[in-house]
This record gives sequence, structure tokens and C-alpha cells, in this order.
Amino acid sequence: MTRRRTVAVLLISAALAAIPSQITGQRSEPPARPPSADPSSLRPGTRVLLDAHNAYPDDGQWADRIDRALATGLPLAIEQDLAWYRDPATGRARSIVTHGEPFTGQEPTLEDYFIQRVRSLIEQALRDNRRETWPVLVLNLDFKTDEPEHHHAIWDLLGRYQSWLCTAPRTASADAIAPIEAGPVLVLTGEADEQERSFNDAVPTGERLRLFGAVHRRPDGTLTPKSNYRRWSNNPWSAIEPEGQPKAGAWTPEDEQRLRDLVAAAHDAGLWIRFYTLNGHDPVRNSGWSASYNFGSLEAVTERWRAAIRAGVDFVAVDQYEEFAEVLRTTIARPTVR
Repeated sequence: MTRRRTVAVLLISAALAAIPSQITGQRSEPPARPPSADPSSLRPGTRVLLDAHNAYPDDGQWADRIDRALATGLPLAIEQDLAWYRDPATGRARSIVTHGEPFTGQEPTLEDYFIQRVRSLIEQALRDNRRETWPVLVLNLDFKTDEPEHHHAIWDLLGRYQSWLCTAPRTASADAIAPIEAGPVLVLTGEADEQERSFNDAVPTGERLRLFGAVHRRPDGTLTPKSNYRRWSNNPWSAIEPEGQPKAGAWTPEDEQRLRDLVAAAHDAGLWIRFYTLNGHDPVRNSGWSASYNFGSLEAVTERWRAAIRAGVDFVAVDQYEEFAEVLRTTIARPTVR
């Protein structure tokens, strides 16, 4: 090919490339997602999830809680409480899934009770590779004890399953917020500064964060800013109804506006938001549920559940998994009205 013909071909190719795809019939590639943006499924306010409160055995009872929670379907959030236990006979220590003392020594580990139970679901999610649906599980870790060796054990455990996890690079500055790389499991933890030291500060810059902490709630109810490590807000329901669940009266428009305002403030700050714990049950048939979280009737709590769904609460912690899941299915979640 002569030099003149080569130049002509290049000019024609450039001209064709400039023609809109609607004219040529060729499909143009979608613009790349900005590197500063999290996937849409990870953006606060995108989904309302059942948060299965205390979904683990308690005093040797109710071992089916995780199965009941998973039976409601995915996506789903599940809470697991952890404590550091040292066997008095052997002196060996381990992290156990428990609400607290007294310990029996028979409590399961997080790996045995949670990870092995969900393994097949997560491995299937990885094979399906439907990243727009990730995370399919949100694991909420409530540390009842914050020993450094406890944190280290959980960090190492999560490291063995890092391919499952939503992660983000550790940045040199807390306010340099990196995007999260989506995985089938998002792991959240609490507000404690000891946890930030273990799960963020001790991680070398550039390596991956495996779990994300909650922002602090100030005495006036406002939230500390989002950081690269702190990405969610965990709230007692008394932030909405200060008298607490057992003494709550009728649900009012003022209550609903207070809820919407708090949810909108969290979402505007780029934070997921969780409220705990909204139950309405017969105290005689409570399956080990706390009286302090009980509105007293299914009708009373359902009204709050629907309000939380309308407001776009990301994680609604309940013990009545099946009942909430049904309300979630039948309630249309609408954007927050400000």
C-alpha cells in the first residue's frame, strides 16, 4: 500500500469513528464508572434489608436462627455477637459467638456457625458473578469484648475468606475515602476506637480493609463524619422515640418526620444507617427476645417497620425475621420526603 493510500485510509477511519453510534448502528461502550464511586448496590439508601438480630444460639437454645434468617431470602443482613473466651482447663483462647457471660465452653466459633453455613451460598454467588447484586450478605459483627488478640483472630479469619468480601484500600488519611470493591459479603463492625486501631490503623497503607466501622453518635444525636474506615451509622430506636419501645405510644407524623430526617442526614453524609431492635411479640412466647425491644404487639411494630421501609433505612434489626420479611415484600419503599 502506498503512503498516500495509507493516509487516506487513516483519515476515513477517523471520520467513521467520529460518527455517532446511532447512525452507524454500532454499539458504543458505556462510560467507565468513576473510580471514586462505589457500585450502586453499595450506595446508602439503595436497599432496605432485614437485619437478623442475634442470629445465633443463646444458652444452647434457638440454634435455628440463622436458618430461619436465610430462609427469608437474599439479600440479607445477619448479626453475630462475639466474645473472647479462654478455656479454664486448657488455657487456650478463641473467639466465640455468644451474647455474653456466663460462658459454657460449648459456644460455636464464627467460622463454624456462620461461615460454614453460608459457604455454599457465597460460592454460588461468586460463580454467578452478578456483581450488581453484591453484597448478598451483610455480616454485622457486635464485639462484646475488644481484646487486641480477639481482633487479630477475627482479622486473620476474614483474611482466609477475603475473596468473599467487600474491601477498600487503606488510605493514608481517614478523609481520603476510597471506593469499595464489591464482594458477596460486606462485613460491618461497631464504633469502638479499639476496633479502628486494629482493623484500620494497623493495616499498612494500600492494603485492603476487610471490615468497616460505624461512625460515632455525639451526645446531641449528630454523627461524626464518614471516613475511609467508618461508613455506617448504628442507632437505637430511642433516637426516634426517646421513651423506648415498651413505653412508646401511637406512631405520629412527628415521629415519622424525625425518622426521615435522620435517615436523610445519614444518606447525605454517605452513610448506611441501621436501627435496632424493632419487635412486637407476646412476652410469654418470645423465643429469648429482649423485653426492652418489644412494642407489645405485632400491629404496633408493623407500623414502625413500614415507616422504616418508607424512609429507606438500610438495615432494620428485628428478631421476628419471617414477619418483617413479609412486610418488606408487601411494602413499597419510597424515597425519603424531606
